[in-house]
Amino acid sequence: MNPEKDFAPLTPNIVRALNDKLYEKRKVAALEIEKLVREFVAQNNTVQIKHVIQTLSQEFALSQHPHSRKGGLIGLAACSIALGKDSGLYLKELIEPVLTCFNDADSRLRYYACEALYNIVKVARGAVLPHFNVLFDGLSKDIVTESNKFDLVGFIPLLRERIYSNNQYARQFIISWILVLESVPDINLLDYLPEILDGLFQILGDNGKEIRKMCEVVLGEFLKEIKKNPSSVKFAEMANILVIHCQTTDDLIQLTAMCWMREFIQLAGRVMLPYSSGILTAVLPCLAYDDRKKSIKEVANVCNQSLMKLVTPEDDEPDELKSAVQRQTEPNPEDSLAKQEGTSSGGPDSSCDSSFSSSISVFPSACTDRAPVTLHLDGIVQVLNCHLSDMAIGMMTRIAVLKWLYHLYIKTPRKMFRHTDSLFPILLQTLSDESDEVVLKDLEVLAEIASSPAGQTDDPGQPDGPDLQINHSELQVPTSSKTSLLNTPSTKGLECSPSTPTMNSYFYKFMINLLQRFSSERKLLEVRGPFIIRQLCLLLNAENIFHSMADILLREEDLKFASTMVHTLNTILLTSTELFQLRNQLKDLKTLESQNLFCCLYRSWCHNPVTTVSLCFLTQNYRHAYDLIQKFGDLEVTVDFLTEVDKLVQLIECPIFTYLRLQLLDVKNNPYLIKALYGLLMLLPQSSAFQLLSHRLQCVPNPELLQTEDSLKAALKSQKCDSPSIDYAELLQHFEKVQNQHLEVRHQRSGRGDHLDRRVVL
Repeated sequence: MNPEKDFAPLTPNIVRALNDKLYEKRKVAALEIEKLVREFVAQNNTVQIKHVIQTLSQEFALSQHPHSRKGGLIGLAACSIALGKDSGLYLKELIEPVLTCFNDADSRLRYYACEALYNIVKVARGAVLPHFNVLFDGLSKDIVTESNKFDLVGFIPLLRERIYSNNQYARQFIISWILVLESVPDINLLDYLPEILDGLFQILGDNGKEIRKMCEVVLGEFLKEIKKNPSSVKFAEMANILVIHCQTTDDLIQLTAMCWMREFIQLAGRVMLPYSSGILTAVLPCLAYDDRKKSIKEVANVCNQSLMKLVTPEDDEPDELKSAVQRQTEPNPEDSLAKQEGTSSGGPDSSCDSSFSSSISVFPSACTDRAPVTLHLDGIVQVLNCHLSDMAIGMMTRIAVLKWLYHLYIKTPRKMFRHTDSLFPILLQTLSDESDEVVLKDLEVLAEIASSPAGQTDDPGQPDGPDLQINHSELQVPTSSKTSLLNTPSTKGLECSPSTPTMNSYFYKFMINLLQRFSSERKLLEVRGPFIIRQLCLLLNAENIFHSMADILLREEDLKFASTMVHTLNTILLTSTELFQLRNQLKDLKTLESQNLFCCLYRSWCHNPVTTVSLCFLTQNYRHAYDLIQKFGDLEVTVDFLTEVDKLVQLIECPIFTYLRLQLLDVKNNPYLIKALYGLLMLLPQSSAFQLLSHRLQCVPNPELLQTEDSLKAALKSQKCDSPSIDYAELLQHFEKVQNQHLEVRHQRSGRGDHLDRRVVL
């Protein structure tokens, strides 16, 4: 140091003493500096105070000479003592050179730096807190990294206790400590992460941006470490913590927790399965978020898909096959959440949706990652049921719930059928959802229930064993006198064709409930009825659907509904591409199965005269069609009746009846077809339909002009005879009986009693 340099206001004696190798002389110089600074404080001479501090910092504390650095440190401490409560105004200038000395190679110098800092902090007290981070980093890292005596095990309980403090500075202190510990290579903080993770997520919600940012960094470092060393992570002990914070209203906390959940599911795999109900409670609502929370929605979707992939057929194994050891090591579904809630101090669990509190209570407790995992289906189904029942839940969430149910019925059908009775009503109710996509997914679930072998029993009317408990008293069937679905037969009464797949006991229950819903919600039948039935024909066997519905409608007491439903089914049968194969099956009635189906449909189709005729046209029963039309003269001809005849004429002109129109060329072999069409023509008033059919019949050729010797032989071979196994006379009697019932009901409604005069209602 240059002895001739001017260090004013420090005197030459002070400068000499500060550079002395003896501590006592440096101490004397410090006392002189303290006296000098006190005088400047009394004079309010801030310029000289700053000049003294700057000189001690630049010329002494940061000097290349070790004794000068020691003198600068004790001089800065003396300045702080002299300044007293005003030291807070100069803390940055006082602290920075001291902290620089913390990195000195000389351990003795580092000691003097700690001593100086102690004196500065002791005087400044609370004013030092804004500089806490740099102080803490300088002190703690040096202490922890250079000492093997640090008791981490004893420190963690203290950290866990203090981490729930709401004080901003205390939180800053905690985060700084965790950052230091995380940066030490020899300390594996992952082992203790379950102890502090909940508190970290609470600190992440701090109002201070700086603290939130620090906490983000800490959590980010932990997640990186988890990805590097997943085998040493206690995933199960932290699962419930993430579930809780995935449901908070704070976007940053929710997104961070959801990102952690995504990594946990992907890294831990089936270890996360016991926590599925809790994860779904947190994840499913996020799937309906709008673009304002797009990031959370995207991560939640990955979590949902990844969790679904973890469910495998092995989860459907009977519990009794598991060993006693496995049962003892399985997660306990009672106590873990209570533990997490107990450690939280007004934590985010209070913001969880109360409607799902009962579902959350089934979360399993933390367990060792090596323990066998169990899929707790009861909790999962309860969560899915709650979300599907909540009409306020968004469309994407409802679709996700239905995808989950379908997946569970595919992967774990045996166990899922234990829950079918509780799910059945809400699945039927979901058919009224506004979204076509939701309805389609709902139909897929219902179709899987109705066709799964797991739902098959020896006696379809009586479930077999504990796995399938159908409560027949809870069947969704009407009890009023207007509908007779209550009087429908058991599934034994359904004469399914041998060639069709056998449905389980839920198939017939589904058909009963579906028709009941159409009966009670006529708007559903009008708007969605055809869509629902057509989709079911794709998902299930079309013949079984029509056969069962016809069988049920045959016993329907609400005749008006029966007529409407038959008309709907007939329109679908004649026009839908999904029913092409079934139409071909009915077209020729070559097999006993097709004849059986025709008879079954016919008996219910009798609720609607015009649809009955169209069925005969479809099956090429032209003689019987003519016989039916002859009976129309005894029916009450209403406007609705004539409208249906009009629609049938329009339908005859469609491609589906191309074969019928071509058969008009063969007059000699199809006389009853022509008679039947003329019969329809005679029923119609002079309308556009009348003109259309009249023009068609005018195109029928003169049989004399088309007759040749070869055509006569071909005609004899091609002439179609009535099926001998079908009793057409009995069918005609049945038609008359059903139509008389309809007539009686209409007369009772109009107050005409038994007066059955036929009249045209205009």
